Amino acid sequence: MPIRAVLWDIDDTLFDYSGADRIAMARLLELEGLPARYTSPEEALDAWRVITARHWARFAAGEADFGGQRRDRVREFLARDLEDTEADAWFRRHAAHYEAAWSLFPDVIPVLDLLDGYRHGVLSNSSSGHQDRKLVALGVRHRFEALLCAVELGVSKPEPGAFHAACEALALEPHEVAYVGDEPDIDAAGAVAAGLKGIWLDRGQRGGRADLVRITGLGQLPALLSGDTRFGASDTFG
Repeated sequence: MPIRAVLWDIDDTLFDYSGADRIAMARLLELEGLPARYTSPEEALDAWRVITARHWARFAAGEADFGGQRRDRVREFLARDLEDTEADAWFRRHAAHYEAAWSLFPDVIPVLDLLDGYRHGVLSNSSSGHQDRKLVALGVRHRFEALLCAVELGVSKPEPGAFHAACEALALEPHEVAYVGDEPDIDAAGAVAAGLKGIWLDRGQRGGRADLVRITGLGQLPALLSGDTRFGASDTFG
């Protein structure tokens, strides 16, 4: 059965989340100074990345709400027991720099153009309002007929229910849908377990997952979807 639609992750798949987040934090540190617990901006930037990943995982597991995980990230990063209003204000200052740095990866628009014969949707472990606004600002929201996010679904990747809800929104069976994301387990392996064609977008070329269909850039995706297996895909794909 051929693939009829592509579901996409957003952050670090279509949108350079890590790059924008790092630019934003570097700018904020320039303006507000280095928190006392860090010895260098590089140490602070690395700590922010680790803290973000940990609290985002809590949010995805339903252990914190969207605003709460943001406040907890700020408190841990600054090592200060801030009131909610103080943490929210700090995060808004960070967010202003973050949004100023928003950009798509260079391969996104060319590949979406090449894949105009497929239907497209988005499944993200975020909130619909946040991701909708981001896609609009980046000029690509109209490319995706469905946008589903964990906050509204009540279930997040890699749970099969999240992937199945996205397939239902497209009125397609899981085996008719490919999912593309930058996380090997949450995205690609989760999609496979749910019956979709999971594709790991390994931009950093980490490798080491022979069990997954893997590409290192979106330019490899059109050939993969059309059945060309030169890019490490199993010959039973599709």
